[in-house]
Amino acid sequence: MNNEFRELMNTFVKFINTADEKLANELVSPKAVFFAPTSPEQLKGAEGYMTVLGMMRSGFSDIQWTLEETVIEGNRVATRYTLNGTHDGTFMGIPASGKRISVQATNFYEFEERQIVKEYGMPDLLSLLIQIGALPQLG
Repeated sequence: MNNEFRELMNTFVKFINTADEKLANELVSPKAVFFAPTSPEQLKGAEGYMTVLGMMRSGFSDIQWTLEETVIEGNRVATRYTLNGTHDGTFMGIPASGKRISVQATNFYEFEERQIVKEYGMPDLLSLLIQIGALPQLG
């Protein structure tokens, strides 16, 4: 079972790095809900996920996620990613700075029938905002 979830997560990384709608519909259940710090409301289904990816890609057109760590327990998967990209568009109202980012994210997924039905996404937005110059350096 663990190998199956590792395979699904590798396909998921391919999906988020390409924003391939076909993969979105294969991997994301229509009943899926996503909790993201960039949205005050839950996002739903593949369409909701494409909204999150669209928001990220509008600010960082070359953004790529690297899966660094995976922990699997039952039908739940915990992950740690590194996001890398160039701030070449407006992100959360902040105009392009041209700065490169490297940010960690920890996400938790729940699967049913080989599809994601729930995700809690927790990117390090504080670090991202500091790296693009929207907030002052800490310390």
